[in-house]
Amino acid sequence: MKLPESAHATARMLVIGAGKMGKLVIKHLVAKGCTKMVVVNRSEERVAAIREELKDVEIIYKPLVEMLTCAAEADVVFTSTASEAPLFLKEHVKDLPPVGPEVGGVRLFIDISVPRNVGSCVTDVEGARVYNVDDLKEVVAANKEDRLRKAMEAQAIISEESKQFEAWRDSLETVPTIKKLRAYAERIRLAELDKCLSKMGDDIPKKTRRAVDDLSRGIVNKLLHGPMQHLRCDGSDSRTLSETLENMHALNRMFSLETELSILEEKIRAKEKQIQK
Repeated sequence: MKLPESAHATARMLVIGAGKMGKLVIKHLVAKGCTKMVVVNRSEERVAAIREELKDVEIIYKPLVEMLTCAAEADVVFTSTASEAPLFLKEHVKDLPPVGPEVGGVRLFIDISVPRNVGSCVTDVEGARVYNVDDLKEVVAANKEDRLRKAMEAQAIISEESKQFEAWRDSLETVPTIKKLRAYAERIRLAELDKCLSKMGDDIPKKTRRAVDDLSRGIVNKLLHGPMQHLRCDGSDSRTLSETLENMHALNRMFSLETELSILEEKIRAKEKQIQK
């Protein structure tokens, strides 16, 4: 946040401490596009383990005795050690060479240690800025607020998608009725088509047979269009749900489809109560 965006991948990064927090810092820097950094630690073992895990990143190990030399060559210094005494005080920082304008002309000390590794007196040094855990709390609070807002947006999307899914699922319950109604209509169509063709004789041209067949299909499809539309339940309101149930009962009585409606009826009535609440 404090670096110019153009310097995210090129700023010289120094991480002091390769413990749990130091490793998290390194991973975060890599996620932000950093491909090279210096890591100062008491021993090289932990640094080597991190280097093995992040093979696409150039991680240079330096011993703790070279900390000030490394800081002089860094634009951003992260500290995350368990040291009880500050690692950087005003006298350590005031003689460090200035950093370039491409990183804002200010050397950043990001101290995430408790107790602090960077003394508050470092803020008095021109060309240096110190950020500690208290500053990070503000960032965390802002991130939490942003996540909460996004979570609320996601919840609205989930709610809408859930309604659409339930509507699609409920519509599947009408499939048996639709299939039986279509099968009933198809049986009648074929029977009447057979009677018609029989009356027309055996020497009917194939083209004529096809035309009569297409005509019968078209008539049946147009007649079924209305009933089929009224069998589709989108679950948007109780009126539609009630009408769907009534339509299914009516079609079952009129055409003796004998569709099992009890399960759907139970679900629809439960949803009606839910909507009314």
